[in-house]
Amino acid sequence: MKAQNVHTEEKTEFSGAPDSARLADVFAGCGDYEARRVLPGLMPGEGVTLCWLDGLVDGTAVSEDVLRPLTELARTISAAGPASLLELLERGGAYSYTVRRRGALAEVVTDLANGFCALVFDSLGEALSFDTRTKLTRSVSPPTVEKAIKGGKDAFVETLRANTSLVRRKLRTPKLKIEQSVAGRLSGTAVALLYIEGVARSGVVEKLRGRLAQIDIDGLLTAGDLEEYIVDSPNSPLPQLLHTERPDTFAIHLLDGRVGVLVDGLSVGFLLPADLAAFMRVPEDSATHFAVASMLTLLRWAALFISLLLPAAFVAISMYHQEMLPVKLLLSMTAAKQYVPFGAAAEVIAMLLAFELLQEAGLRLPDPVGQTASIIGALIVGQSAVEAKVVSPIAVIVVALAGISGYTMPSQDLGGVVRLGRLGLTLLAALMGLYGVISGAALILWYVSGLESFGAPYTAPFTGSGAGAFARIFLKRPNRANKLRAAHLAGRNRRRQK
Repeated sequence: MKAQNVHTEEKTEFSGAPDSARLADVFAGCGDYEARRVLPGLMPGEGVTLCWLDGLVDGTAVSEDVLRPLTELARTISAAGPASLLELLERGGAYSYTVRRRGALAEVVTDLANGFCALVFDSLGEALSFDTRTKLTRSVSPPTVEKAIKGGKDAFVETLRANTSLVRRKLRTPKLKIEQSVAGRLSGTAVALLYIEGVARSGVVEKLRGRLAQIDIDGLLTAGDLEEYIVDSPNSPLPQLLHTERPDTFAIHLLDGRVGVLVDGLSVGFLLPADLAAFMRVPEDSATHFAVASMLTLLRWAALFISLLLPAAFVAISMYHQEMLPVKLLLSMTAAKQYVPFGAAAEVIAMLLAFELLQEAGLRLPDPVGQTASIIGALIVGQSAVEAKVVSPIAVIVVALAGISGYTMPSQDLGGVVRLGRLGLTLLAALMGLYGVISGAALILWYVSGLESFGAPYTAPFTGSGAGAFARIFLKRPNRANKLRAAHLAGRNRRRQK
């Protein structure tokens, strides 16, 4: 897919050949639109119009790469007319490293909106677009969300070409394909599709290419605008796209056989197919000794089940199945709840909601105020509630342990779904005890088992694989023994190493 795809509506609105007067009409009311009439070689005669959008172009590049050679007599004296001048500039008369010959007004409008300057020949109905995009963009900085311990210290930025170059520096092979297109009728957002030829499945690439081409919205500005249009089950709360801000993680997933998407304006990369096991891995697993990585992976999976099931199990046992508790623990819990006016279900649900409020307040407030609010809520309010006999200490411990376990999730999207499921299971536990917890967990398992991501089961490699693949979810093999890619991801080239 080429970057200059233009929507049908735009072609109708900006139809015709390039013309400086029509360009002025198109950008009427745009204070950043600039146009300048230039005489080639400073000789009298018919001039050409140089136009650009101020702020999107580099003024030095416009002056030195386009205006200067255009006005030099020695460079343009051999031109016998406008057609000869256009041919001369296109073949090297201008210094710009990128030049595009345009015969449609819509193409010139798109180029200007992307930071090009256009040299319009009114008499010919043609234009030359020169790449003079400004370099005033955010520089590459260390990742802020996904902390890099042993990996690279670079992270994606909001510029698409900078992001593709970061990936290209990790994978220096012509088999890394980068297909660029445009989405958003008004935003004109550049979208890049990345995959390794032979490693990624061709069917996944074709399906994703088709879904990207079908995106027909006014603006593609947020991650949700993209995700809902390309995933298999947009109504599902479970995350179906892997997100990363680290180019090395992005490259690792491409080597596994996944297909990546980068969007101009977003400092994050998207990858698919997605499966549940992938959301539980971190890049440091591949940089750590396999025994340590296996232990940490098991710990994360245990934290997932603790965060999801612990509050519901506590409510169910406290309300319906006290005989399951040891006598000393039961007596301790009874003594702690002797003066608490609320039941276990009300305590836990209230604490879960308070935990969510504290987390939301910490995210929305400025950093110093957010940290203060979290400390006040967690220490002062929590301790005061226990001392005032509003909640029991065991309920605070259970909710805090579930919340801390949830913070171990590598994916924030998965962590949000776990918090939602935790609250739902707690409500079922209050109504039906352990029967409600087991029924809710079975429903969750049934629902997750039915999801697919671009033909790959969401529960892979739990399902459809042998015992070896199942064990590798929890236990990391030494790198020298990891010779083949996962069967549900890789294309025709499954071998990683000899």
